Amino acid sequence: MSKNNGKNEKYENQFPQPAKKQTFSEMIYDPRDGSIFGRTSKSWGQLFLFYLIFYIILAILFTICMQGLLASVDNHQPKWQLEESLIGTNPGLGFRPLSEQTERGSVIEYDRKKTAEGEYWISLVDDFLKDYNHTEGRQMKHCDFKQTHNPNDVCVVNTESFGPCSSANGYGYKSAEPCIFLKLNKIFGWVPQCYDTAINGMPSDLVNVINNTATEERQQIWVSCHGHFGKDKEHFENISYYPSQGFPIYYYPYLNQPGYLSPIVAVQFKAPPKGTMLDVECRAWAKNIIYSGSLRDRMGSVTFQILVD
Repeated sequence: MSKNNGKNEKYENQFPQPAKKQTFSEMIYDPRDGSIFGRTSKSWGQLFLFYLIFYIILAILFTICMQGLLASVDNHQPKWQLEESLIGTNPGLGFRPLSEQTERGSVIEYDRKKTAEGEYWISLVDDFLKDYNHTEGRQMKHCDFKQTHNPNDVCVVNTESFGPCSSANGYGYKSAEPCIFLKLNKIFGWVPQCYDTAINGMPSDLVNVINNTATEERQQIWVSCHGHFGKDKEHFENISYYPSQGFPIYYYPYLNQPGYLSPIVAVQFKAPPKGTMLDVECRAWAKNIIYSGSLRDRMGSVTFQILVD
C-alpha cells in the first residue's frame, strides 16, 4: 500500500495543478507573498528602474537629434535656395480679392444694386491691405528708380498711389468698376531679369507702355491682363494699372527683411459689360519668369472671372 501511495503521489505531481482562485482584494494585494497586482515590491522596483533608464536614454537621443537639426537650420534664410529648393525660381502670380468660400472659386461676382454684395468684396480687400496700411514701427523707405538701392532696404508700398482703386472709392466696387490686386509670390534671393524693350508676343498696350516709359524706369516686372484664350478682346481695351503696369525692381530681392511687403499692382476694369462674365488672364513678364497657360500646370500667370450685374 505504501508503494502504491508513493507512486500515485509521484504521478499527481507530474500534472499541473489548477490555479488557486483569487478574490478581487487578493488580486490587488496578496498577503501570502506580499504582491501588489501580481508583482512583488522588488519586481515593481525593477520595472520602474528599467523604464526610467529607457526614457532617459530616449530623451537624450531625441535631444541630440534636435540639436543636430537646429544646428543646420538658419533662422534668417533657407538652407536650400532657388534652383536647389522645391519652390524653384519661377514665382507664381496671385490676385485678390479671393473669397474664402471655396464654392465661389476664382469668380468675383456681385450685383451693384445690392450694397451688401459689394461690401463683401470691399471687406476682403481691406483685410488684404491691412498690413500695407499699418506700417508703424517698421523700418521702411520710399524708393524710386533714381535712388541707389541696397538689397536689405525695405521699400514702402504706397496704397495712396492706387488712384481710384483706393479704400475711399470702395476699390471701384461701388461704381461697378472693380479693382483686382496682383502680387508675385515671394522667393528668397530671387532677382528679376527685366525687359527694357518690348519683345514679340507682348500685347500692343504693353508695348506702348514700355516704349513710352523712361529708360531708367523700365526695370520692372511688367504685367498685362487680357481675355483668357483671346476671348472678349473688346472688353479689355479700357483697363488701368496703378501705380504702374509692373512691379519695380527695387522691391527685390526678398531676403526675409523685417517688415518686408510684396509690391502690388492694382488693375481696374472700367465699364465691364453688365451680366457678362469676363474670363481674365493676367501675366507677368520677365526674362526669368517662365510662362505656361496650361490649365494643369499654369506658370507665370493667373486667371479669374468677373461678373457684374
